[in-house]
Amino acid sequence: MVILKNRSLCLFLFMFFLVFFEVHASHEINRKLQSISHNVVKKILRPKFHFRPPKHWINDPTGPMYYNGIYHLFYQYNTKGEVWGNIVWAHSVSIDMINWINLEHAIYPSEVFDKYGTWSGSTTILPGNKPVILYTGIVDEEQTQVQNYAIPANLSDPFLRKWIKPDNNPLVVADESINKTKFRDPTTAWIGEDGSWRMLVGSLRSKNKRGLAILYRSRDFMKWTKAQHPFHSSARTGNWECVDFFPVSLENTDGLDTSVIGDKVKHVLKISLDDTRWDYYTIGTYDTKKDRYVPDDTMIDGWHGLRLDYGNFYASKTFYDPSKNRRILMGWCNESDVFPTDDIYKGWSGIQAIPRKLWIDPSGKHLVQWPIEELETLRKKKVELRNYKLNKGENIQVQGITPAQVDVEVTFSFSSLENAEEFDPSWVDLYAQDVCAIRGSTVQGGLGPFGLLTLSSENLEEYTPVFFRVFKNKDKYKVLMCSDASRSSVRNHKKMFKPSFAGYVDVDLTDKKLSLRSLIDHSVVASFGAGGKTCITSRVYPALSIYGDTHLFAFNNGTETVKIDTLDAWSMDKADM
Repeated sequence: MVILKNRSLCLFLFMFFLVFFEVHASHEINRKLQSISHNVVKKILRPKFHFRPPKHWINDPTGPMYYNGIYHLFYQYNTKGEVWGNIVWAHSVSIDMINWINLEHAIYPSEVFDKYGTWSGSTTILPGNKPVILYTGIVDEEQTQVQNYAIPANLSDPFLRKWIKPDNNPLVVADESINKTKFRDPTTAWIGEDGSWRMLVGSLRSKNKRGLAILYRSRDFMKWTKAQHPFHSSARTGNWECVDFFPVSLENTDGLDTSVIGDKVKHVLKISLDDTRWDYYTIGTYDTKKDRYVPDDTMIDGWHGLRLDYGNFYASKTFYDPSKNRRILMGWCNESDVFPTDDIYKGWSGIQAIPRKLWIDPSGKHLVQWPIEELETLRKKKVELRNYKLNKGENIQVQGITPAQVDVEVTFSFSSLENAEEFDPSWVDLYAQDVCAIRGSTVQGGLGPFGLLTLSSENLEEYTPVFFRVFKNKDKYKVLMCSDASRSSVRNHKKMFKPSFAGYVDVDLTDKKLSLRSLIDHSVVASFGAGGKTCITSRVYPALSIYGDTHLFAFNNGTETVKIDTLDAWSMDKADM
């Protein structure tokens, strides 16, 4: 028997049962959900092991780095509310990138060169083990953008709590050829073969909506000169922001310092497209003689190109972690409940994705991502399922864990590819998410759809399916991975964003197996297909499937029987923030 001594807890339980006991229709759920107290809504939807500060708006991770045994995360933060505005560089530190300590803000508007804003940027470690921040300052109401720097006030402080902005700012001012209001987010700098520093700044050339990465060089990191030609550009892609440029090894999964160049090295150029709010990347060659980047022939610049994550994931940033010889990717996951009033009601908006180790696939065709190993320290109770056959139309519930806060890994196998459905030629020009919307989890197929029903209510009024469908495309097979939020909540106001996210998985089906890992955290479903070849993060807002009323199922809606070779699920502990 539990004795309720806490008045707020009593009030919470009373309101919770009052709201949900007699709810039958979605419009009634919406109406009553709005009557729940501010604190209750916070607890219903707030992730427990994804990073976010106690309150207010956050967006871009602006300068993650490893320095003297400490991981530093800087991020865009509104000091005054739950919508974008009043942006500063907030600062948190960690020894594992899972549990975090919030510190005082590192950078905030205070000088003529950043009076109207301190926007995104990066960190670079200079010779002598001296970190420096590069960031975009907003100098006037017209949003004229310049590139500034800041340095630690005290290098002996292990947390680097205080940063100063020297008087010789700004370092870089846009010349007449540059759109001064589309000129931002300086990258981590690297040293070229000539000993000079280089950095990129994202921009837009209005003619043909050409996005571009502008290259700057410097001998001393203080005086920067613009290169004659853009480092790379592409027409009709819109404004490029949060540009990232880094090397990847062709020999193994180890990370490389940003300045590494060599025969066994390729380079990655990642851009965040302002028009779509999607992160795209290409893999290619860094021509050090011409100081230009050339994507491989198989790469596509722009909207139909490769994406780091096919869901709620934007403004990502990588850094080299020398302590474990890996490259780490961090990204911002925005809210999808659409109305600013929803976020004001919650008291917070935005989270950071779980940090991911990143490397190039042996095929050289795409990158691979996987949650950092430190996340596994939060794993608690474990359940297993082995060699279970899922027939057409069958669901099996995964019991014994906390489905609202869980890490689940599953490997599916199938005996034949003969039942793979034909890929419709009319889908060739569609995005994968459009095909997912057409061929959703309830549309019976041949080989698939099969996968997981996450954040599900008991009777499936709500669920977010993460699943595969295998298509036959001429003489090849095409694997679609979906994370479909369309049935994620019975809350149904017209502008609630409940998309069908999807991407294709470049995988060899010779062994007739597909694997899936999903990190489920109340309002987050982050999924990694085929060992991290395709990644999708969804933000969802269930009204019924919360707390102990959440369920997790494995399912198969294809005519081909699918076997669960292995399924391991762990209840996840709350991260310390």
